[in-house]
Amino acid sequence: MNIIIIDGQGGQLGAQLVREILAQFQNINLTAIGTNVAATAAMLKAGAKNAATGENPVIVACRKADIIIGPIGIVIADSLLGEITGKMALAVGQANAVRILIPMNKCENQVAGVPDLNTGALIADAIQKLRSIVDSLNA
Repeated sequence: MNIIIIDGQGGQLGAQLVREILAQFQNINLTAIGTNVAATAAMLKAGAKNAATGENPVIVACRKADIIIGPIGIVIADSLLGEITGKMALAVGQANAVRILIPMNKCENQVAGVPDLNTGALIADAIQKLRSIVDSLNA
């Protein structure tokens, strides 16, 4: 199972996801992709073994992904303060993968109907959704 984490800016959300996923799941291929070097470095420091940076790695990884996880901005061109290019958003949106999008109400994108939860609660919910998907695929 190929799980891709995409994050930008400082990579703290991606780093938290990497730590939680590696602690809770075995037999997965986890790849961390940062939109910038700082985000990639944070996810590597958190324990990611496979990592890359930039637009082309996002595009290539999305072709091979079973599950893509990241802030909701990864499907919105010019989000994350401009770090998500149109090609990145298109690759994530068109990927033949399940997307777990974390509703970060930042960077000029507000998600209606979603309460402002702290990052820990958002990560916990994303991990629960991942567990449900992995369990159903392994059943």
